[in-house]
Amino acid sequence: MDYGGGQYSTTSYGAQGGAGGGGFMGGSQGGSQPGAAGKGTYGKDTLRPVTILQVLNASQPHPDADFSIDDVEISQVTFVGQIRNISTQATNITYKLDDGTGTIEVKQWIDAGDSTSIEDPTSAAAARPKLVENEWARVWGKLKAFNNRRHVGAHVIRSIADKMEITYHLLEATYVHLYFSRGPVEQFSKAGAVEGGVAFRQDAGGGYGNGQAAVAGVGGRTMPNMSPMARRVYQMLKDCPQSNEGLHVHNIAAQVPANVNDVMKAGYELLEHSLIFTTVDDLTWALLEI
Repeated sequence: MDYGGGQYSTTSYGAQGGAGGGGFMGGSQGGSQPGAAGKGTYGKDTLRPVTILQVLNASQPHPDADFSIDDVEISQVTFVGQIRNISTQATNITYKLDDGTGTIEVKQWIDAGDSTSIEDPTSAAAARPKLVENEWARVWGKLKAFNNRRHVGAHVIRSIADKMEITYHLLEATYVHLYFSRGPVEQFSKAGAVEGGVAFRQDAGGGYGNGQAAVAGVGGRTMPNMSPMARRVYQMLKDCPQSNEGLHVHNIAAQVPANVNDVMKAGYELLEHSLIFTTVDDLTWALLEI
C-alpha cells in the first residue's frame, strides 16, 4: 500500500483507499481537464478511508473550499458504520450511521429515471440491495455541508457481510491518519536504526573510539542505546580474535584501552542488554550470538 506516490491500489475489501495523496480514484488521472480558471477538480479526486469523527472534524476554510483532514484536501471518502435509522423519501434515502466515533447522515439520491416507488418491483430502486437498521454498511461518497450541517452524499452504500471488514477499515483509517500526521513509517525505521544502533570507530592507534560510524550488531541485530564505553567494549569483542571462552576483563581493558573498573561497568551494561555472557568466570565474556 503506497500513500506517497501516484499509484492506485484496491484493498481486499474493495475500499480502494490506498494511493498517493490519499488514494487516486480509478480514471481520475485523465479525461476532464481544468477549465480556464483552473478550478477543475476531477483530476485530483481522491478516495480516503476515514472514521465518522474525522469527517465531523474536517476543516473547511470557507463554504466553497474543499474539506481537509490532517491538512490534506479530501474529495471522496469511504467509511463503515452501523445503520441506526433509515428514512425513505421520494427523492432520496437518508441513513444515519454510527461507527463508534460519531454519527452522520448519509443521503443516497434516487435517480429521476427510476420509478419513485420502491414498492414497484420493476423499478431500479427496488433492485438495490436491501439495507436494514442495526446492520453494518460501507459508504463511498462526498462530504457536503448544508445549513451548517454535514452529511455525506453517497455514490455507493452496501451492506457488510464479513465483519472483519469493519476492523480492517478502522486499521486502514488509522494508518492513513498516522501517515499524514506523523510521516511515512519508513522514516521511523531509519531513525530507530540510527538512534538505537551501535556506532564505533577504531582509532588509528589501535584503540576503540567514542563511536561515530554506525556498525550493526552481531547477526545484523538492532542495538539498544548504550554508554560510549559499552559501545567500545562491544566493538572490541566483536572485532578481536578469541576462543570460545571469550576474553577476560583485563585483556579487554588492555585492548580498548581503558581503566579496568570502567570496562567492568561497561560489561555489566552489556550483560543487562543480553549482548554478552559470562563463560569460565564472571569476568570473562563472550558475545551472545542470536
